[in-house]
Amino acid sequence: MSLFLDTLFNGLAIGSVLVLAALGLAVVFGLMGVINMAHGELMMLGAYTTFVVQNLLKSGPLEGLFPIYILISIPLAFIVSGVAGLLLEATVIRRLYGRPLETLLATWGVSLILQQFVRSVSTAFILGLLLTTVLGLLLPRLIPSNWIKQRWALIFKVGNWILATLLGVGAAALFGSVRLLDQAWFSARNIDVTAPEWLRGSIDYAGVNMPTARLFIIILTLISLIAVNWFLQKSVWGIRIRAVTQNRSMSSCLGIPTESVDALTFLVGSGLAGVAGVAVTLLGSVGPNLGGNYIVDCFMVVVLGGVGKLLGTVLAALGIGVLSYVLGSGSLLLVWPAMPAGLNELITFFATTSMAKVLVFVLIVVFLQFRPAGLFPPKGRMAEV
Repeated sequence: MSLFLDTLFNGLAIGSVLVLAALGLAVVFGLMGVINMAHGELMMLGAYTTFVVQNLLKSGPLEGLFPIYILISIPLAFIVSGVAGLLLEATVIRRLYGRPLETLLATWGVSLILQQFVRSVSTAFILGLLLTTVLGLLLPRLIPSNWIKQRWALIFKVGNWILATLLGVGAAALFGSVRLLDQAWFSARNIDVTAPEWLRGSIDYAGVNMPTARLFIIILTLISLIAVNWFLQKSVWGIRIRAVTQNRSMSSCLGIPTESVDALTFLVGSGLAGVAGVAVTLLGSVGPNLGGNYIVDCFMVVVLGGVGKLLGTVLAALGIGVLSYVLGSGSLLLVWPAMPAGLNELITFFATTSMAKVLVFVLIVVFLQFRPAGLFPPKGRMAEV
């Protein structure tokens, strides 16, 4: 019995990470219908933010804060990933609303860019990027508006950013000649985040060994769920988000700033992905390919739970997480040693992480054949959209 409870607890912890990861996607995809393939990379940014905070607090004047660095990382990861999502929405997705295929391809390209950014980012790269951004924003302000005729405005804007980019690349190359500035911050290797001492132990209760780090993940998931539910149901902007989701044109007619609502939705969804990245660091090493390990599972959770349904997202994520862990770890063979020979061979065949995902995916596809709208299908106006 204790083995079964141990297995269930570990599966619950894995499912909780999936809840956090899918929660942000449920906000973006479920409420806005935008397919964001870069959602996993926003998780990766949250994980790397945790790594940076850990290193900054290991020594120096802020060393006394190191025991709580994981708590400091949570809001910072939310901000970093949220701002990245906000920029993504403002520069790419805002121009592609209502065009799902183009959105999918564009965000997939962004995910590849973010992966390569993490692999190659250095101080010289950041200085060049900052110079490009500053010049791109300031150059138009330095030229009198009457110098630019209306028909040349677009050409000037494009030329301005081309010039700023060339100067930024040149500056990055110049700074890169200094060895200290050219060293990569992270490289392509996986990084390890050391949990603070208070998260390294475990608690034994009723014969079940519960690692403190995994308990922390479960508690963090519960707090995030309560906060998101309150935001969507009780806050003014949450009500506006739900209004725009149900009827965008009517909401606009009533004075709701739909563009601001879209930006805020992306900010919240992307920030939640960053929080999920913090949780992932407590389970093992992370690397530039972190997002690819979660993005498919996140979409399966959202589709299985029912688009836009937070309760469905939670149940689907926990179900997928527990089932994947029970099958992939082979724990089912230990919990039920007397299972029939044929079933034993089948479970043994799927007793790896990759094959367990295949089986779970097949089961979801079969389930959707009978209930294509997921566990909690939309009703009323949402069903007509």
